Amino acid sequence: MSAEQDAKNRWPITISIMLATVMNSLDTTIANVALPHMQGSISASPEQITWVLTSYIVSAAIMTPMSGWLADRLGRKNMFLISIGGFTVASMLCGIATSLPEIVLFRLLQGVFGAALIPLSQAVLLDINPPEKHGQAMAIWGAGAILGPILGPALGGYLTENFSWRWCFYINLPIGILALLGVWFFISGDRVKRTKPFDFLGFGMLTLFVGAFQLVLDRGPSQDWYSSPEIWTETILAIVGLWVFVIHTMTARHPFFDRALLRDRNFVTASIFGFFIGILLFSTMALLPPMMQVLLGYPVLTSGLVSMPRGLGSFVAMFAVGQLVGRVDTRLILFTGLCISCVALWQMMHFDLAMTTMPLIVSGVIQGLGIGLLFVPLSTLAFATVPPALRPEGSSVYTLVRNLGSSVGISIMNALVVANTQTMHASIAAHVITSDATVRTMLPPMFNPDTAAGITALNAEVTRQATMIAYIDDFKLMFIITIACMPMLLLMRKPRRTGGEPIHAAVD
Repeated sequence: MSAEQDAKNRWPITISIMLATVMNSLDTTIANVALPHMQGSISASPEQITWVLTSYIVSAAIMTPMSGWLADRLGRKNMFLISIGGFTVASMLCGIATSLPEIVLFRLLQGVFGAALIPLSQAVLLDINPPEKHGQAMAIWGAGAILGPILGPALGGYLTENFSWRWCFYINLPIGILALLGVWFFISGDRVKRTKPFDFLGFGMLTLFVGAFQLVLDRGPSQDWYSSPEIWTETILAIVGLWVFVIHTMTARHPFFDRALLRDRNFVTASIFGFFIGILLFSTMALLPPMMQVLLGYPVLTSGLVSMPRGLGSFVAMFAVGQLVGRVDTRLILFTGLCISCVALWQMMHFDLAMTTMPLIVSGVIQGLGIGLLFVPLSTLAFATVPPALRPEGSSVYTLVRNLGSSVGISIMNALVVANTQTMHASIAAHVITSDATVRTMLPPMFNPDTAAGITALNAEVTRQATMIAYIDDFKLMFIITIACMPMLLLMRKPRRTGGEPIHAAVD
């Protein structure tokens, strides 16, 4: 039961850990392309189906800061077994879900159990490898972490088209079982450590704030926002949770996170920056599959294959970043990533209903390159000035903020699609339904507004055009957000090159 025994089983442990890592990272993208099929199967509206994504992201974000404390209290091996087993069972439950509340609840469970898999897998790989092989170990881990987002869309499209959307979750069962057996047989047990007291009040208030705020964003469109008492109640709960959390963090002896992190300019700026990067990355991944399938009429497999080059672009960029970090000013790499992302969003602003797959593929590759140039350098800058003792805690907070940006971005962008579609539908219909004989003669016979069939066909086409405009408006907003992020680079300090221990970026 020692590190030496784990070192002897290095390869079986590495394979088991990588299976868990791939399973976790796969679930960030595999369900995206299946959303339109899920929507019809469980009778959900377009804004409700995004809860399948946001519930997973929010629960994982909330539980990430607690995973280290639980691992110390339960032991790393036990925590790994609970996380893999719980994630696998939750995946099976997602596959057999028959209603929206069920699948949202089971996705919440997936996030709760899966939150610890990424940090635990990193920690175990570093422990079973000697210091001189840490770089190689993290390269293997990084390849597994990025493999999921690359293969997810194509695999999800294939499973949905040939079997059912439920197989996007059932696929986790064999992977999870193999990972569970590997951890059970090859990782030795570890002693339970004494840790500092966990701030349950701070954690509870943060959970209340994040949960209530996410409900406001998810439920707002269907409840007509603040015309609903429910939205007012959730808003008040979110404000109370945030207020108590802030006051408690400023005054508690052992707060949820060390107040010294707030005094680190690089860390605070990078965390805010990461919030907006989460909006840009995951919002696009959530918007494009429904757009391709519903508006452009692509089969689910085609939409998955078209989404795949985005992951390949990120993979290439992350490989290039590994060669550039330490040689080029990290802020310059971030600026380049933002500029490339702007180019991709500019292309997306010119999407239209008659386009081929080429604009989608090209813009996807370009955006993947841009995002890939942002993640590692941003993490490097975030922890460049953070003391080593605060890095585990800082990593949890940084991941929490970035994931919160992802869930908030998905909710806001989908709410805007719904709202702008209604607005543009009314505007276009007002110009089409007119008594002007000239306008009527310009309409194809199938859109004759004097017949019931013509009115139905005309309304469907107006809705289609209005929805496309709404998607383009979202891409314009993300373009503006990307430009607005650029001045924040001026607030960051360049990392100092020292002869001490290297800076390990916390990337998941």
